[in-house]
Amino acid sequence: MPVDPATNVDWSMGSQAARLADWTMALDVGRRIAGPGPRVPPVDRARVREDLAGLVTRAEGLVTDHTDLEVSGFRSRAWVMGRGDWIRQNLVGLQRLLEPLAERVVATRPDRPVGRKALAVQAGGILGYVSRRVLGQYDVFLPADDEGLIYFVGPNLIDTERRYGLSPRDFRLWVAIHEVTHRVQFSAAPWLRGRLSSLVDEYLSTVSFSSGELAAQLARAVDELRRGEADVRGPGGILLLLTPEQREVFERTQAMMALLEGHASYVMNEVAKDHVHDLGRLKRALAARRSVQGVEKKVQRAIGFDQKVAQYDAGERFVREVIARAGQESFNLVWASPDHLPTGPEIAEPARWVARIPG
Repeated sequence: MPVDPATNVDWSMGSQAARLADWTMALDVGRRIAGPGPRVPPVDRARVREDLAGLVTRAEGLVTDHTDLEVSGFRSRAWVMGRGDWIRQNLVGLQRLLEPLAERVVATRPDRPVGRKALAVQAGGILGYVSRRVLGQYDVFLPADDEGLIYFVGPNLIDTERRYGLSPRDFRLWVAIHEVTHRVQFSAAPWLRGRLSSLVDEYLSTVSFSSGELAAQLARAVDELRRGEADVRGPGGILLLLTPEQREVFERTQAMMALLEGHASYVMNEVAKDHVHDLGRLKRALAARRSVQGVEKKVQRAIGFDQKVAQYDAGERFVREVIARAGQESFNLVWASPDHLPTGPEIAEPARWVARIPG
């Protein structure tokens, strides 16, 4: 497949994942759902790019000083983009992640059509909605040459600053600290990237294309509901449709993401105490922005967006309590080995992790 002139992307990437979905259609759907965002004059766009270029460098120094962790390789740097650019980059990443599944699809059913347009609508729809909410992102699965690149969705930053009357300089630094913390995590613990990738691959390896197995999963879910053994709130609804093997992978992934998001939130708020003005106002604005009602709240539940917020809260409590009990040096043992990652029960009860990991 040549470079798509409409998107300037070679969706084929020499892979089988191009056969899973109509990626050009996914980008089109995502862009239409995302909308253009607020109008931003060219001078303001230039100012955002200039601000974040300097603020990301400053944030990296603040984060490494606070956490006692080091960054190797390329320096952290900002890419300020529009919603459409963010969707495109995440579709490229999604295609890369789905490659193992795509190879199985092609091998097991080479002559049977794949619902490329249906998957395109789903992927584009989800990313289109999320692109309206996301402020920044550290892309874990970028190629090595792009290590250290951090995305910022300029229209969303500016819209939030305008809506809540925030100081652009303080708000942008606050957001930059959070995203740079993720970069520091993966630099200090290089094995994290492989661990996360292996969890995704492990989950994808359990996906079945057998209608009989899917029917069995549905029957088991109905039975669990009937016996009152399942909680359909939050991730419970997702777990109903997972096999026992898939549930175990899902729960390990949730615990890991809670650690990563919670640690970034903890560092973001602790560092900001000395370097960001009116932190209380920024927190209230972010909480108000996350608070949605009606149809949008149902959309967030359907795509699991509300669980990301829950991960921030549960993970931050874990990090805060471990550091209070054992200190920063002992907490940093979490980055030393995959065996030191907290389990789901340990995220809920940090004292169990402190007791398990020798400080």
